[in-house]
Amino acid sequence: QVQLVESGGGLVQAGDSLRLSCAASGRTFSNYAMAWFRQAPGKEREFVAAISWSGSNTYYADSVKGRFTISRDNAKNTVYLQMNSLKPEDTAVYYCAASDSGPTYGSNWAWAIVYDYWGQGTQVTVSS
Repeated sequence: QVQLVESGGGLVQAGDSLRLSCAASGRTFSNYAMAWFRQAPGKEREFVAAISWSGSNTYYADSVKGRFTISRDNAKNTVYLQMNSLKPEDTAVYYCAASDSGPTYGSNWAWAIVYDYWGQGTQVTVSS
């Protein structure tokens, strides 16, 4: 089992940048593909970005492509989400998630069911 703890959230203005971190503990970090999801008030949790076990492959939601960058440091057991050009619609609780197998037949990186472990979330608020 792996434990995930997010940090780095806060209140920023539109156009600002923010970097989220997710520290993992409990098992070998490189055994897990990682992702970020977010959930705004009154909305369903949605996929933001994912990264493969080695970091060689990344995947993004269309809404954040070109503005957000996911990365990982396996030596530090940490995954990051660099968020640039933030918009008010990016306001949400951001969750880190881990998957040991990744997408299997019939699923894809954007599906929450792919991920076995979740953090508690960190709030990001973007004011206009």
